[in-house]
Amino acid sequence: QVQLVESGGGLVQAGGSLRLSCAASGRTFSSYGLGWFRQAPGKEREFGAAISRSGAYTYYADSVRGRFTISRDNAKNTVYLQMNSLKPEDTAVYYCAATMSSYSSRPYDKRESYDYWGQGTQVTVSS
Repeated sequence: QVQLVESGGGLVQAGGSLRLSCAASGRTFSSYGLGWFRQAPGKEREFGAAISRSGAYTYYADSVRGRFTISRDNAKNTVYLQMNSLKPEDTAVYYCAATMSSYSSRPYDKRESYDYWGQGTQVTVSS
């Protein structure tokens, strides 16, 4: 079992930056693949970024590639999402998620691949 708590959301102007953090409980943090998803009002929850257990591999949705960077610190049980060049269409609730499965056996960009979810943090980008 792992509990995930996101933080770092807020209101920012277009072109600005935010860094989201997701702190995890438990002693097996390095055993989890981690992802960031987001859900805008009236829309489905969509994949944003994922990182493998060791941090060696990262994956991004086309909509955020080149602007967002996912990273993890296994010593601090924390995963980060650095978001630069933010756009109004990035406005959403951002969720972190964890999976015990390898991304070689489960798609990193599917919600059903993840076993645990945080409560979400709101990001609002004004134009």
